[in-house]
Amino acid sequence: MTAVTDELDRDISFKRPAEKRAGSAARFLRRLPVLILVGILLVVEIYPLVWILLGSFKTQPEFLSQPFWALPTNWNFDNYISAFTTGNLGRYILNSVLTVFPALAITLVLGVAAAFALEVLVWKGRKPILLLFLAGIMVPGQMVLLPLFSIYFNLHLTGTLWPLIITYAASGLPLTVFMIATYFRAVPREMFEAATIDGAGVFRQFWSIGVPIVRNAILTVGLVQFFFLWNDLLIALTFTNSEDLRTIQVGLLNFTGQYGAIQYGPLFAAICVSIFGTLLLYLFLNQRVMKGLAAGSVKG
Repeated sequence: MTAVTDELDRDISFKRPAEKRAGSAARFLRRLPVLILVGILLVVEIYPLVWILLGSFKTQPEFLSQPFWALPTNWNFDNYISAFTTGNLGRYILNSVLTVFPALAITLVLGVAAAFALEVLVWKGRKPILLLFLAGIMVPGQMVLLPLFSIYFNLHLTGTLWPLIITYAASGLPLTVFMIATYFRAVPREMFEAATIDGAGVFRQFWSIGVPIVRNAILTVGLVQFFFLWNDLLIALTFTNSEDLRTIQVGLLNFTGQYGAIQYGPLFAAICVSIFGTLLLYLFLNQRVMKGLAAGSVKG
């Protein structure tokens, strides 16, 4: 009886590694299409960035004589210096900062306050007003550019950055209110009820309870709005009428060399500054953004 049992144990011990190998191979084959798709997406997403980065170190003759996939013969770091000196890239970045950050601050302050009032406070008519904000998301921005330009022209604001700041803040407000209201909806109402019993007023509840709870959500929404505003071209192209008012995207569209010809090396260097600067910002804030997205996906 013992010999038969030992024989069966040996058979099972031989079969188990084979079964494990067969199971691993089957799992790999099932995952193979997904891996291939992910690899193709990575190539599609990463290769253009690598190509632009390598192009920022090429000289003008290399762009005209060599294939576009060729590596730089001489790594030319002067392209980045030319982008700031001849290409006026520093002025474009400053204009973007002076328009995006004030508009972003206005959007977040008004959006968080409005979301708190519409979702946490109980008063008559709050749901129709929230629907009006949702309707604002559905309005195409292209439809209001010409009326806005007429308004800004009559108010004598067309020679300043105020049209961009006002338009950016107004365009980002509906989505900000809707997203922050979603996060406030996940906050237990017992917290605000307990604060009311303890004697806390509306402003104290908003500042001491509401804002700290949704701070990751505010960062997430702020980052989403930042990328939208920083990469905007249509609105900035409509309301900027001089070289001194161009934002970085409009500046890249009209990026020329010293004598009016397009210098591809400094142009690619300017594009790298714009792309990789915002990419580093996202990588730095990535964990908080993921926490903010997860917090808004579960109702407390």
